[in-house]
Amino acid sequence: MEWTMAPSGMAEAAGIVIRGLLAGGHEAYFVGGCLRDELLGRPVHDMDLTTSAVPEEVMALFPRCVPTGLAHGTVTVLQDGYSFEVTTYRTESGYADHRRPEHVFFVSDVKEDLRRRDFTINAICCGLDGVLIDPFGGARDLKLQTIRCVGEAEERFNEDALRMLRCVRFASVLDFAIAKNTWRGLIRQRDKLAHIAVERVRAEVERIVLGPHPQRGLALLLRSGLLPRGKAPFPWTGRDLAAAAARTAGLGNLQDARLRWALLLHALGSPAAAADELLRAWTFPGAMRSSIAAVLRVREAWDAALASAAPDDPGAVEGLRRRWIAAVLAQGQSAAEGWLTLLTAAEEAAGAAPVHALDQAHAPAGIALSAADAAAGEAAHPAFSPAYAAVGQPVRPALSLPSIPLLRSWTAEMPLHSLTELAVTGNELADLLQKRPGPWLGVLLHKLLLAAAAGDIANDKQLLLQEAQRMDRDEER
Repeated sequence: MEWTMAPSGMAEAAGIVIRGLLAGGHEAYFVGGCLRDELLGRPVHDMDLTTSAVPEEVMALFPRCVPTGLAHGTVTVLQDGYSFEVTTYRTESGYADHRRPEHVFFVSDVKEDLRRRDFTINAICCGLDGVLIDPFGGARDLKLQTIRCVGEAEERFNEDALRMLRCVRFASVLDFAIAKNTWRGLIRQRDKLAHIAVERVRAEVERIVLGPHPQRGLALLLRSGLLPRGKAPFPWTGRDLAAAAARTAGLGNLQDARLRWALLLHALGSPAAAADELLRAWTFPGAMRSSIAAVLRVREAWDAALASAAPDDPGAVEGLRRRWIAAVLAQGQSAAEGWLTLLTAAEEAAGAAPVHALDQAHAPAGIALSAADAAAGEAAHPAFSPAYAAVGQPVRPALSLPSIPLLRSWTAEMPLHSLTELAVTGNELADLLQKRPGPWLGVLLHKLLLAAAAGDIANDKQLLLQEAQRMDRDEER
């Protein structure tokens, strides 16, 4: 089979490297993922090269090199603004930790090098002549849309247990099937995932969750039973994951990574505090962890507001508006908008507004489905249920709950969204009230912030100072 790399600056630079190796009397080929993606018509983001030249010979041919992994035969060659990993043909043995080979042997046959690779679709190479070297049928498996191990699946997964997650990741991202023998090998070796560092497991799971077909990947993870066998805590059972599947229908519609994680954790019923600790254990960066938890805290604040609203209170909607504003101030406008975006995606995925593909188990006490929704067997999110009902009591249609557009309008109408925008400072309040700064000051500032954000008082320094004096007098009574 012949193949031609689509023209690009990167392809031209890689061609220069290959020609340089050939001119030095060595073999050299494009290999692995760049061929896989090119044959699939997918964007090619990097190009790896394989060669019969040993690292010292590679570095002698090119003036700009980085000795990336000489023990494993890898040199990074810098050419025309691009970097290319150039690796010597090799075989490996002795995978004591089920991740890294203890022994690496340089060989002269490129087919021996391809034999050590994980999946057939990654075990293809091609020279500048366009002829594919494909001893394990990778091009055929690309056409069949199948993930298949090179050789014996159990042996490949025993060598490197991370390959099991890579198998699921490729099947998810490419929307491919997994060959039966490969799947059986994965199931038999899945306990070996306990040898893999949490960071590496997280990186593969992230690619699944943030990929184009996250639900397919999550379904494969559920069926494989891999994650409970890893080093990171995994507090859910297969039943929990199966129940969450219906609630994540809109996962692929969310473009923001933090919202995909927030929806997944929400669907699994994870409280914000527990989610934060779990993400910490999974080694998520602090900023990402905090932003995901903030979205879930908005959910909790809003659910609490709905649970406390009295259906016969004529001021219930105004009370909900103030509770929503308080949630925005506490967690930030980005987190509040994130929660609304999450709900919108769930609504769109459910295919009918205002019903959401989120489980009724998350509804606070006192929120009931409409008769039409119940008859259809659909679960409505509490923020959009048409009526309240006391526990064990008939539904009383007394209050139309806020819609997503109304919640967004409440946010947009806020004259300020954070303490930094407040027209008075803590020092000014302390001077005015002749008190030493302490916890009381933060409480007072947040009271003033809520009053200004809710429109009770203008964000004017003199008015806020007067209001602070009034609040202080009331506190002392």
